[in-house]
Amino acid sequence: MGLRKELPVVAVVAAGGALGAAARYGATLARPTPAGAFPWTILTVNVTGCLLLGVLMVLLTETTTAPHPLLRPFLGTGFCGGFTTFSTYGLDTQRLLDGGDPARGLLYLGGTLLSALAAVGAGVALARVAVRSRGRHA
Repeated sequence: MGLRKELPVVAVVAAGGALGAAARYGATLARPTPAGAFPWTILTVNVTGCLLLGVLMVLLTETTTAPHPLLRPFLGTGFCGGFTTFSTYGLDTQRLLDGGDPARGLLYLGGTLLSALAAVGAGVALARVAVRSRGRHA
């Protein structure tokens, strides 16, 4: 497929990513993490983004009504991808490990991973229940 045909997808991913990143930044402004503190805001953002992604993927791929073809790249790759942050998670983990309390760093490392996986699973499960109760499951 040529680049020209992909431009709308690139545009909606960029727009969704900008909105997601702005929302994440807003969360860090509303609840900043002091130096050396446990990064609750980024943990919450990442887990919330995973829950949202789980819900979205069911709503966008497992319903009988086909969504607009640009909705998944806008919301999934764009917004959720911009909202969640693996790089900050990695940096926060490294800072906690280097900060003299490796137990908190390891707790954050494993806790974020397990919480994010659980959130995706919960989002998928909740969305499937909602879709089935409305009789829209494919």
